[in-house]
Amino acid sequence: MTDTTENQHQRRVHLPKPKNSAGRNLPVAIATSVVLITLVLVATYVGPVMWYPVVSVAAALAMWETFTRLREHGFGVYRFASIVLGISMIVSTWPFGYTGLLATFTVSVLALMFARLFFHGPDTAPRNYVRDTAVNIFVLVWIGMFGAFAAMISRLEAPGVAGGFFIITFIACVVANDVGGYTAGVLFGSHPMAPAVSPKKSWEGFVGSVILGAVTGVLTGMYLLGTQWWAGLIFGLGIVVCATLGDLVESQFKRELGIKDMSALLPGHGGMMDRVDGILPAAAATWLLMNVVVL
Repeated sequence: MTDTTENQHQRRVHLPKPKNSAGRNLPVAIATSVVLITLVLVATYVGPVMWYPVVSVAAALAMWETFTRLREHGFGVYRFASIVLGISMIVSTWPFGYTGLLATFTVSVLALMFARLFFHGPDTAPRNYVRDTAVNIFVLVWIGMFGAFAAMISRLEAPGVAGGFFIITFIACVVANDVGGYTAGVLFGSHPMAPAVSPKKSWEGFVGSVILGAVTGVLTGMYLLGTQWWAGLIFGLGIVVCATLGDLVESQFKRELGIKDMSALLPGHGGMMDRVDGILPAAAATWLLMNVVVL
């Protein structure tokens, strides 16, 4: 063996061996992600006229999955009516903004509170009234209200900034959170963040989400929205925190029901709710931060 060959062997880079398994069929998951991202990009290009239907369909599917799982486990919830109310909350923001959301949410809560009194008929006393009413309203907020904020992102306006850039910035930071957390978690994850809620989510993965999310927030904020670097940093970090906590909320929700996925609708990802669990609270944070920090 020559000196040159020996030096090449000494300089050979060894990639870190993953500490954890991917936990999913990666080729299938990647293919599904490509399809979803393509749909989102097309909707972003077309504008609110397509973005609102995409958000509404995703919210409807997520609510259908969630209410179906709840009914299977003995909860008395209104599935079809709640989906209609949730979609109404989203659609109302097109002409009326957040005032329309507040109005439709108030009407929805009142309707659920009153209707649940007669879930078993007028001659039978309601059972588990507080529990079932509370979980019905919780899902309406979790998916319907947060979905409305996701839809309203497409209506944001700023001088010299194309409307689609707000959605692109939001989606880019969400993807950065997922990619950074997934990669760092698989390669280095060894310290569970909340083992009682989600054993697979690690602090190493969270650090990966923070780094990539912060960088993405700074870059998209500066070059797409024309903000200062610190505004993009706040925005990116806000999305990472809300998306991470959103993942933990759904993990606890599924843990209490004793299920792994909400459904098998999306190959490699589980159900629609398994895909948007972190996106929904991140959308609410996005709308708030963009109005307070960016606009």
